[in-house]
Amino acid sequence: MQITASLPLDQFDDLLGRLPADLDLDALAHETKAIQRGRKVDHGAYLLRLALARGPGGLSLSGTAAWATMLGFAPLSDPAIKYRLDKAVDFLAAIVNRQLAACAPGAAVHWPGRVLRASDGTCISKPGSTGTDWRVHAVYDLGRAGFSHLDLTDKRGAEAIDRGAAVSGEVRIGDRNFANAADLQRFREQSGGQADYIVRLRWGGMSLRRPVGQDFDLIGHLGTLPHDTAPHEVMLEAKVGPLNPPLPVRVIIQRKSPAAAAATRKKLLDAASRKQKTPDARSLVAAEFMILGTSLPQDGYAADDILAVYRLRWQIELAFKRLKSLLHIDKLPTFTQAASRSWLYAHLIMALLCDDLSQDVLESFPSGPD
Repeated sequence: MQITASLPLDQFDDLLGRLPADLDLDALAHETKAIQRGRKVDHGAYLLRLALARGPGGLSLSGTAAWATMLGFAPLSDPAIKYRLDKAVDFLAAIVNRQLAACAPGAAVHWPGRVLRASDGTCISKPGSTGTDWRVHAVYDLGRAGFSHLDLTDKRGAEAIDRGAAVSGEVRIGDRNFANAADLQRFREQSGGQADYIVRLRWGGMSLRRPVGQDFDLIGHLGTLPHDTAPHEVMLEAKVGPLNPPLPVRVIIQRKSPAAAAATRKKLLDAASRKQKTPDARSLVAAEFMILGTSLPQDGYAADDILAVYRLRWQIELAFKRLKSLLHIDKLPTFTQAASRSWLYAHLIMALLCDDLSQDVLESFPSGPD
């Protein structure tokens, strides 16, 4: 009995239709020198297709070559595909930037007229590595449920709240890694004071003082707070540098539930035990509290609301989990810088295409009686 097989229905044109309408892949490929002589790979769309097959498509170099041959493209050897994808790094990065530029700010969430966005990063290791080799920095628009900024760096690229330009009315949310006074001040200045921040504070992460210039003892202040779960706040300043004005910071403090505080203390004690160190007593005190810093004024932005908005940042963590569990961006198979960047940028392109596809669902759901 003869067995026949056929390739699945080709929907690549539909995928291309989700890229920005004014994006000319051929022109971009030549501009970035991804295509120069154009012998076997002479179209930007073909080059993008190879990158997506090799990256989020999960194909090896040999698998990509065989797949391309089955589709009827000019035959390419494994080294030839690697060479072209290595040269396509700037081309793929430019596509990511054009996709991001086409993203409109999401709807206001929680506060009228305010765009909520969360910053975070995720680490990626190359095969055999036990540390961080690459870092994807992201800003996630909570109102649009999609990325508004993506940035790829090596392990030296530090997380910062000002990665990704702010829009007017934005409130940028970050965890403890983003509570850097100089970065926060730069974020405010770059937005012309039109964007605000909410970050979680470490007890010793900033040099704090009263507006009158007196140093502020945060740990000592925590010891004076009543044993309730009501939020307490204090207006402070953070020292930025000898030549910079101080950063005004509204500090909001809420005592955790006994169970949550015990869980945090246990993590601190376990981490200290693994390192054969004694935990800092001040860290154990701070473990009982959620401590936030924000530039939002008291008028119109209640402490309870700011605490609630900060808790929305878990959505960017879920977005990273989807990148890893569905697109497998953490399964980096490459060793060289060019091959890794090409492979990772292809995943970021696909992530933004998935964001665009999800908008179709979000705009039509839920559907019910008027």
